[in-house]
Amino acid sequence: MTVRPPQSLSPSFTRDSGLNLLEYELMSERADALGRHGLKVEKAIAALSVLSDPQTAPERREQLLNDAADAVWAFFIQREICGLRSNRDAVQRYGIPKEVMARLGIIRPKP
Repeated sequence: MTVRPPQSLSPSFTRDSGLNLLEYELMSERADALGRHGLKVEKAIAALSVLSDPQTAPERREQLLNDAADAVWAFFIQREICGLRSNRDAVQRYGIPKEVMARLGIIRPKP
């Protein structure tokens, strides 16, 4: 004879428990943060369009590349928090230049 525990004691993933609601809110916030970081990457990559202009000062060029690298680095960290381990698709989707990828994770001294 088998005995089945009462339904009130068995874990239910379909009911709205406090833990399920909290996990839903955390997942929602992670996704929202990932979207915000993606927008920052898009803006930083778009700002790099002035690099092709020969009139761009070297200091401005370095600043734009550093800003883009910082935005991409934060985006990659947020992707890892969301469980996305491979960044290859993000590099292709956003068109992240190799110059930016080479600067990821570099700690620069404050001016």
